[in-house]
Amino acid sequence: MTLEERMDYAERRKSEMNCCQAVLVAFADRLGKSEAELIRLGSGFGAGMGTMEGTCGALVGAVMLSSLVSPDGTAMKNSRAIMPRFKELCGGATICRELKGIDTGKVLCSCENCVRNAVRAAAEALAEY
Repeated sequence: MTLEERMDYAERRKSEMNCCQAVLVAFADRLGKSEAELIRLGSGFGAGMGTMEGTCGALVGAVMLSSLVSPDGTAMKNSRAIMPRFKELCGGATICRELKGIDTGKVLCSCENCVRNAVRAAAEALAEY
């Protein structure tokens, strides 16, 4: 699957599940886990970890992905690459509430684009095109 196909797939699946889950299932073919397992794994990380106050669920999914595919010792390095790239792609924020403009009225990044950006950031960091 190409990067663009993964991003499109994640965006389509977002209509059925939370952002974290959509990112994880976009990489199901690379993880050796069923979509059902990945959906359960990401179930508590929607809406900024359930409250919109926490880290965007799509970003959490990208970091989870890094942990699932990285050999020992590289998950943290990959996560350090994912987070700033996601922040750059999403208008400078990583917190759900800020991305959605809850306090400012200015949406920095829609959920669909957060999912696409998280897939991109993870794929780039993990060289998973």
